[in-house]
Amino acid sequence: MADDSRDVEVVVVGLGVIGAATLWRLAARGVDVVGVEQFSIGHPWGSSHGSTRMFRTTCLEHPGLVPLARLSRRLWRELEEGAGQPLLDETGGLLIGPPGCHLVAGTLEAARVHDVAVEVLDAPTVADRFPEHHGVPGDHIAVLDPTAGLLRAEDAVRAAAGAAERAGAEVRTGAPVTGIELVDGGAIVTAGTTTIRARQVVVTAGPWLPQLLPDLPLTVVRTPMTWFRPAAGSGRFGVTEFPVFLRDLGGGGIVYGHGAVAGGLVKFALEYDDDAAVFRETSAGDCDRRIAEQDWKRIEAVARWAAPGLAIEPAETTVCMYTLTPDRQFLVGRPHGDPRLVVGGGDSGHAFKHAPGLGEVLADTVLGRPPAVALDFADPDRFDRAR
Repeated sequence: MADDSRDVEVVVVGLGVIGAATLWRLAARGVDVVGVEQFSIGHPWGSSHGSTRMFRTTCLEHPGLVPLARLSRRLWRELEEGAGQPLLDETGGLLIGPPGCHLVAGTLEAARVHDVAVEVLDAPTVADRFPEHHGVPGDHIAVLDPTAGLLRAEDAVRAAAGAAERAGAEVRTGAPVTGIELVDGGAIVTAGTTTIRARQVVVTAGPWLPQLLPDLPLTVVRTPMTWFRPAAGSGRFGVTEFPVFLRDLGGGGIVYGHGAVAGGLVKFALEYDDDAAVFRETSAGDCDRRIAEQDWKRIEAVARWAAPGLAIEPAETTVCMYTLTPDRQFLVGRPHGDPRLVVGGGDSGHAFKHAPGLGEVLADTVLGRPPAVALDFADPDRFDRAR
């Protein structure tokens, strides 16, 4: 990293998947922009690592996310073409649970509102077509989203940062940001030994957001991820036969994952819930990245009956961090309408798939243009208005 100062139009702080995508979309429009990252691109210390992430069009979290997913799908394909490598593999995906649970009902509502073609399967059909999903109660159903699939996580981050550089952005790594000062006419960002003066700063720092912008209503949760090997002689655990899924266990939590890719491991993990023994509040700087037995004992117990073809203990584990808002929707926009500051974060565990679309919306915000997709429900000031 250069030991100097620089004046630019925009600086993007944090180059995880959303920051890298924002940098790309700004540079593609000819903006003089610098991206600053404290680690390397595609590092394993935040929320954008772990080899794969799920892509879905039928976004159960909010029907308004479906247009964002469609925009993101188009931009993922554009990014693939520029990078010359695959990033999104559309395998189809299953959302399994009781008909009235949010996972199933939210998916069906998103499909209805936005005319997404999905297939509804009863429990016997799930057992016949996807036999490695064991113990699905007779009154549960599955929604098959044919557009769902897998994103290659670290490759996607590096591809977005590379596309940004090819479009003219500057990427500075090994540059931890120690200060963001909003001043007359812009912002001053201190990153390592460099001072960057910009008309606007975009903060996409993931779990470091609460440290950099402490007024935002955010909670960071340590989130283990687990992968298993198929047991010797077990059946169909390739990603085609065991595609990406979310499964509501009917009171026992939610599990998610996907089958093995090219002979690799099967992802089978717990979705965030209120189990403080597994999902502990933390801060990005103090997060315990060591894996203890308590981090995987519960998911092991679930796997024994829900996917008994998996080996008993996880073959690989890592720690991610979820940055949660009170309503589990994103923070995208200008806090208090400040013309110097744009924020993109609070991703609550479901933003990776949307990263290129979020980058496009954040770039629109920087440039004062109508957003490519309306995300009023992600307004960072909504909690202030609710008080």
